[in-house]
Amino acid sequence: MSNPVYGKKAATSRKGETRSVLFWVLISGIILFLAWTPFQTALFNGQMLVFEKPIFWAAILACLLLFLWIAHSYKSIQLKDQKDWLAVGVLLLPLTYILSLISAASHVLAMNMVIINCIYAIMFIIGLYVLRENLGNRMIQITIMTVSYLIVGFGLLNWFGQGKTAGAIAKWFSNTVLNGTYTHAVMTDSNGLRLTSVFQYANTYAAFLMAFLFAAVFFVTTSRKWHSQAFHSFMLVPIIVSLLLTLSRGGLVMLPVVFVLLLLFLKPAKQLLWILYCGIAGVTSLIISKPVTELGLKLNEAFSSSDALKGWGILLGASAIVGLLGWVIQSFIAPKLERSLDNWSVKKTSNLWIPLGSVAIGGLLIFLFIGTGLKNILPQNISVRLENINFNQHSVLERFTFYKDAMKVLADYPIIGAGGGAWASLYEQYQNNPYTSRQAHNFFLQYLIEVGIVGFVIFMSFILYIFYKYVRGYIKGNEEERNGHFLYFIIVLSILIHSILDFNMSYVFMGILVFLGLGGMAAVMDNKSVKKWSLKDSTARSVFSAIVGLCGILVMITSIRYVQAADSGMEAGRIVQVSSSFEEIKAPLDKDLSIRPSHPDSVLLTASLYQTIYKQNQDENFYSASVDLLNKALEAEPYNKSMLSRLIESYEMKQQPEQAYEVFINNAYKFKWDISWSEQIINKGYDLGMKALGAGDAARKDKYFKQATEAFAKVQTGIQHLATLPEGQLQGRSYENTPDMILHAGKMYYMMNQPEQASETLKLGIQEDLSQTTQQEIVRWYLAALQKQNLSDDALMGKLSQVDPNAKESVQQLANLQF
Repeated sequence: MSNPVYGKKAATSRKGETRSVLFWVLISGIILFLAWTPFQTALFNGQMLVFEKPIFWAAILACLLLFLWIAHSYKSIQLKDQKDWLAVGVLLLPLTYILSLISAASHVLAMNMVIINCIYAIMFIIGLYVLRENLGNRMIQITIMTVSYLIVGFGLLNWFGQGKTAGAIAKWFSNTVLNGTYTHAVMTDSNGLRLTSVFQYANTYAAFLMAFLFAAVFFVTTSRKWHSQAFHSFMLVPIIVSLLLTLSRGGLVMLPVVFVLLLLFLKPAKQLLWILYCGIAGVTSLIISKPVTELGLKLNEAFSSSDALKGWGILLGASAIVGLLGWVIQSFIAPKLERSLDNWSVKKTSNLWIPLGSVAIGGLLIFLFIGTGLKNILPQNISVRLENINFNQHSVLERFTFYKDAMKVLADYPIIGAGGGAWASLYEQYQNNPYTSRQAHNFFLQYLIEVGIVGFVIFMSFILYIFYKYVRGYIKGNEEERNGHFLYFIIVLSILIHSILDFNMSYVFMGILVFLGLGGMAAVMDNKSVKKWSLKDSTARSVFSAIVGLCGILVMITSIRYVQAADSGMEAGRIVQVSSSFEEIKAPLDKDLSIRPSHPDSVLLTASLYQTIYKQNQDENFYSASVDLLNKALEAEPYNKSMLSRLIESYEMKQQPEQAYEVFINNAYKFKWDISWSEQIINKGYDLGMKALGAGDAARKDKYFKQATEAFAKVQTGIQHLATLPEGQLQGRSYENTPDMILHAGKMYYMMNQPEQASETLKLGIQEDLSQTTQQEIVRWYLAALQKQNLSDDALMGKLSQVDPNAKESVQQLANLQF
């Protein structure tokens, strides 16, 4: 006869397992989906619709996951202990982004970040509860590790020239596959080819590899099955080789920092095993790095199946050796090592000595690879990158500049910040020199300027509290409890530490890993009841479920609407390539703009469409529609240079140069290091001033001349400032005087009866070669300005006379002009 109690427990257990499997399927789907569609928040200045859509789909999936969790876990929802209240506390993070909408520099980017932080909050809440269950925890860990290894393999496929094969796989998950290959899986910059895999940015891929290198070592030392030990050991070499191929200095600098921090959480025996595995895999990777690098460089120029096979043979052969060694060590050496160090492990400070020793050894290795001939065993591109690791290196100096500029932004938006995407929108206004970087290369500073001091304090309190409680629980727990969720600690610590130097968290995929990891850490943290705030179970369930459910519904509806808007915007982009029908193109644009009226992509396309129709039939309604649309959108996107340029183009097209000039002048402070913007102010100010002079309007002439010459003076101040940059720091974009700027500024000073200032300005443009008309004109006005000061330059006059026989007469005529 069956036991009814046992049968009931079994049924409950099966129900719980079914729920865990369902959560696993949905979470795995989101992770897999986003892994091959990495979205860098606020990075893209154009074609935003293509990159936003996957995020909105991820939000929809996350909301469905949230509703499923509420339905299945409703009876278990309580607000009695610290873990439960963390599920409430995480809601403050998207709330601070909602608050920052008040002062957002870009409404579109700020709304994107609200949705993204809602995704993070949902993933944290789900992780907090689902990862308490052994089955759910085990499945999510398997998924995370499987996806990470697939990403490593995907990157190496591209490195060995097999981009078509990799693209055929990725096209099922990603919209980033163009012409059969994944875009920028191997990127090219001033350092040569760099491996990026799915991230399209080498430094973030390095942060990802660093996290999963330690995760792989962790599983080697904790797995009980021989095939698991061998497989995770096997993957160490591909991960380290990939890390080297990123050429990421930040990754190489932060790797030993994170490694030492993680060692502090291990017993001495495990510490030695971690060092042993990293040492074996590291040495093996260095040995094969040269042929693998050279073959990859060759294969990315011209594919050869024999060379690709050779590259894979070297890599897989070395990996197999390390995999075999991993199994041998775990089977025969690790047990003896743990027994021999068992007595030492119980001492309080036993876990400190090996990490301290590893710091010394690490310092020695760094010295050997950077300061001695040992670096010659490395490929040249890698050794060059190692040589350049110093505080005077340009990327270090540039990052310090970003950080200083970020503090300038914070000074103007201190309390609630400037909204999501603030840095991308505002950095040109605050930058110290004309660099181009739509990311601040520091997640924490970028977060600070987005949500201000209030939001940042909430965020850091949330993060640090989880770390503190997790560490307390880790110390109190037994070996099995510690190992159960240590993967999440590895991932979160690695990514956040590296994010001090880069914008890893701008990838939504990386953000989901971090917040899911935080949920995993919180699931097993040291926990206490909160009697002061505790509510009755029924009340807690009702209130919390209602609030979270309502928020989920709002996020889901918004995301669905945004997906519809993105589809319409992209449809308009496709139609415009094949059709010239106004109605056909405008219909999807209207739908997009009815949902997101200031979205830059659709606003610009619509304005361009209106302008084209106006040029064709001179219908004033289309001109007015273009100007009205742009002005309205600029209220929400005041720092969008493309929209401002389109508005200027509209005014100029209508022969309204004064209105166009006002746009230049009123927005000059936003783009102070854009030399083309300054040049337009100077040249157009001259044209408008001359027009006013011709009309006898001296006041308007002085107004335009003053505005233009002030812009020129700011350019000279900027040029002088750039000369003070540290020797190793790159200037960034070109920022220098042009002949037209010099000529027009000099003439304006002259016509404002400032001959000394005119001569100093015009002298900047004098060149040896006077064959160009502009150069001759500069010299004429320069000599005339000298005459006004009772000075002369006979040598220069003689040189001008060689190309212009009437030089003296023309200079004298200019000198006789009265204004």
